[in-house]
Amino acid sequence: MLKIFRIIAILEGISFLLLFGLGMPLKYKGGIPEPNIYIGYAHGFLFIGYAVLALLLTMEKKWGLKKFIILFTASLLPFGTFYIDKKYLKPSV
Repeated sequence: MLKIFRIIAILEGISFLLLFGLGMPLKYKGGIPEPNIYIGYAHGFLFIGYAVLALLLTMEKKWGLKKFIILFTASLLPFGTFYIDKKYLKPSV
């Protein structure tokens, strides 16, 4: 499940950056709302998947509430999921 969560985390982070870096400027500066709609749908789906998987993974690994709050907060910050992937989710070698 950790591997799936890492993939969803990276995709959610990419969709977040696309939404704010591409979709919003096109909508508000370029007057082109269509890309924002599709990027927004993808981001919403990935965000919900990330939040649900974060909760399930936290319960499965018995990480506790603090780690869940860290994982969830990362989904609200630009580049947060990339940081979480590198700091908390990357398997130790």
